Amino acid sequence: MRAKTQFAIGNNPERNREHNRRVVLDLVRQHGSLGRMEIARHTHLTAQAVANIVDELVNENLLKNEGRRRTGRGQPPIQFAVNPDGASTIGIEIATDQMVTTVLDLKGVLRYKRTIPLIETTPEKCLPIFRDEADRARKAIQSRLFGIGVVMPGPFDIDGMSSVGPTTLPGWGDMDVKGALSEACGSEVILENDAAAAAVAERLFGAGHKVSNFAMIYFGTGIGLGMIQDGLPFRGAFGNAGEIGHVLAVPNGRLCPCGQHGCLERYASLHALHEKFDAAGWQRPAIGEIEALLLSGDPVVIEWLDEAALHLSSIVGLLENILDPETVIFGGIFSDRVMDALLERMTNLPRSVAGRRARSLPRVMRGQTGHYTAALGAATLPLFEILTPKLETSAPDQQVA
Repeated sequence: MRAKTQFAIGNNPERNREHNRRVVLDLVRQHGSLGRMEIARHTHLTAQAVANIVDELVNENLLKNEGRRRTGRGQPPIQFAVNPDGASTIGIEIATDQMVTTVLDLKGVLRYKRTIPLIETTPEKCLPIFRDEADRARKAIQSRLFGIGVVMPGPFDIDGMSSVGPTTLPGWGDMDVKGALSEACGSEVILENDAAAAAVAERLFGAGHKVSNFAMIYFGTGIGLGMIQDGLPFRGAFGNAGEIGHVLAVPNGRLCPCGQHGCLERYASLHALHEKFDAAGWQRPAIGEIEALLLSGDPVVIEWLDEAALHLSSIVGLLENILDPETVIFGGIFSDRVMDALLERMTNLPRSVAGRRARSLPRVMRGQTGHYTAALGAATLPLFEILTPKLETSAPDQQVA
């Protein structure tokens, strides 16, 4: 049975004040609204510490006073909730064919979205467009800006894999990408690969909202993996963890631009679907047209779904045995109906450590943040920095002063 959702526990020493602020914000966000005493009970912070932090967050417009809630006899407690108008974040996804810009409020509600096509994705062509889109998004914001997140296909700085092939961005491999983006928009950006950002979005506002440990298989033009462990993203030593697109799925299989044969991306990705249409001599469908083709029984789409599900089933079993996640979430650019059709074909998952008698979550499930999940994840990255506690949680029997 899945462990009950754990809330981070506060730490009373003054040096951990920033951690305590995050603990309180994250707790209130998850509950919707709470009173001071409820916050103190959940966090193990002293009542005075909670009162000080709540007052501070209210003064900064990060929390708002929602008045008293009737609970019976006596003076009802004042409730506090995250103030959606307290701050905003910008997220920009630079994909192989488009740039998507989003703005989220402090509750993660989408306030602005704009998508423009990209004909060329080299730094020389993209950076001026990126600057203009960031400026346009700034003008749409009425509150203070908490940060800008940017997501791109990975991996970063890997010989033979970065900027190689149609699922990556050419020309970005031999430069300081974060520095170039920060200089272009005039603010320091948080840079992440698209799959990891999608997992962060699901953790804060989607299917992983109350799941502390999960893996997320993300579909862009290629395919990647985001991982959340103990509520935090797992990035690896150099930020490239989760590059499952280049895991060998078929020994001696189709040649991949990375030089290997049989990479998963050659079978289970949008690009793999496009190649099937090329082989059939038919025009590649736009992403929004794939659902209609599925519903009409298009043989190319059906063939791709069957093949992708076969190889992804093996990958799910592998991930379960290595990571032991509570569930594996599928999301990305495909519509919900297309994702559901893929998952419906994954009923015969291999035996793994996930085969527990009692499960509160299915082994695989669809994400809830939609096909703009990477762009939303980009905007979520700055929110994650201020809403998520970074210190290890204290033991449940911790004594507080």
